[in-house]
Amino acid sequence: MIHLKSKMEYKTSFLLTCIGQFLVSFQVFLGIYFMFRRFSSVEGFTYEEVLLCFGITLMEFSLAESVARGFDLFPVLVRKGEFDRIMVRPRNEILQVLGSRIEFTRIGRMLQAGVMFAYGIRASHVAWTPAKVLTVLLMLLGGTAVFCGLFLLFAAVCFFTLEGLEIFNIFTDGAREYGKYPVNIYGRRVLFVCTFVIPYALAQYYPLLFLLDRGKEWYGLLPFAALLFLLPCFAAWKCGVRHYTSCGS
Repeated sequence: MIHLKSKMEYKTSFLLTCIGQFLVSFQVFLGIYFMFRRFSSVEGFTYEEVLLCFGITLMEFSLAESVARGFDLFPVLVRKGEFDRIMVRPRNEILQVLGSRIEFTRIGRMLQAGVMFAYGIRASHVAWTPAKVLTVLLMLLGGTAVFCGLFLLFAAVCFFTLEGLEIFNIFTDGAREYGKYPVNIYGRRVLFVCTFVIPYALAQYYPLLFLLDRGKEWYGLLPFAALLFLLPCFAAWKCGVRHYTSCGS
C-alpha cells in the first residue's frame, strides 16, 4: 500500500507511465498484425491463436515483473551493503526484497495483454469447458512462477558477481518477445530447452494445444510442473545467501 500511495502522489505521471507501458506492448501487437497480413498462418497457428498465446505470455511476464521487480534491482542492494539490513530483520529475505519494489505502472501492459487475450478467445472459437478455464488460470500461475524464478536466479548470481548479468535479459525480456508465438516454431532444440531446462513451454505451448483441441487433456496440467522450476532457483538463492559477505558502506 505504501508503494501505491507514493505513486498516487503524482497521478499524472503514474497515468502517463501506464499509457507508455500500454503503447510499448501495442507496437508488438502491430508487428504481429502486419506479419499476418502477409502470411495466413505460422506453423499452423492463425492470427487469432497467436494473439491468444501472446496475451497469456505478456500477462504472465507483467504479473511477474510487477511483484518481482525488487530482484531486478537487487545488484544495487548488494553493492551498497543494504542487504545487511535485510538479513538482520526478522522477516524472510525473499519477502523483503519482493516488497522493496512493486511496479503498479505495469497495469498498462496488463491491460494490453487482457485486450489481446479477450480478442483471441473470441476470434479463435475455443470451446470453453471448466477444464479449459482452469488451464488458463494454471498457465498464468505457472508462467508467472517461471519468470519470478528467473528474477530470483538473477538475484542469486549477484551474490557472486556483485553486478547484474545482462545475459539474463535474454530469458526474461527476450522470452516476453519470442513468447508472442508458440515455442515450437523456433525448432526442436529450442522446444527441448523450453521444456526441460527453462520450462516456458509447460506454461505456454502445451496448454495452448489443449485449449485449441490439438493436444492431450493432460497437457492442461503441465503448468503445475512449471512450478517446480522455483525449487532450483530457490536453492541457488539460499546458496548465495550462505556465501554472502557484507560489503558495507
